[in-house]
Amino acid sequence: MKNKILHVLSLFFITSVSAQSVQYGIAAGIGSYSIKGDATTNLKQVFDFANGMVTTGPVMGYYAGGFAAIPLSNHLSTETGLYYSTKGYALQGSYTVKGIDILSADVNAKLQSAYIEMPLLLKADFNGLLLFAGPQLSYLTNAAIKTSAGIAGFNLFHNSADITNQLNRWDIGITGGIGYQFSNGIRITAAYDRGLSKVDAGQQLQSHNEGFRIGMGIKL
Repeated sequence: MKNKILHVLSLFFITSVSAQSVQYGIAAGIGSYSIKGDATTNLKQVFDFANGMVTTGPVMGYYAGGFAAIPLSNHLSTETGLYYSTKGYALQGSYTVKGIDILSADVNAKLQSAYIEMPLLLKADFNGLLLFAGPQLSYLTNAAIKTSAGIAGFNLFHNSADITNQLNRWDIGITGGIGYQFSNGIRITAAYDRGLSKVDAGQQLQSHNEGFRIGMGIKL
């Protein structure tokens, strides 16, 4: 399935390049990412001793890379690129020590993952206003779970474990957003990303990457 998708994307890209000249650029920004679905429930169960006092949330990440845009008309173009992007998921819980109501332990777990991503976008330009959307292929380079616990201001333990092999290396998703292109070549963008592939290596859990990102780019 992945090979078929890559083949279609390659043909589409090659056809577009033959039509017009290519414009290159670089872009970078920050994002807020999380994992939605079964993974959230399973991680909460790990800390069920917290009597429900567990909160989940996104982690801050970043992306950086380069892009190539191929004009198709005055207002329409295709764009692809290669980006290094970090994502993840965070969980926080607390546990009151038995017999000492005022003493509680704080438990934190954070999944940090890094991907090489290649979007293939169809982009419309209305006098600087940009609208874009398309598929995105991501390859996981590494992932780690970092856990820590502290009590009364003291660190009880801190651990980091590599879980790259426990996650799905490939993630086929979609991305889309809005932006503005200035006349000097600088642009600002805001986008939503959603993975369509299951995150775990066994692909048993109904869980996927999801997040928002904002950034800035410039044509070279």
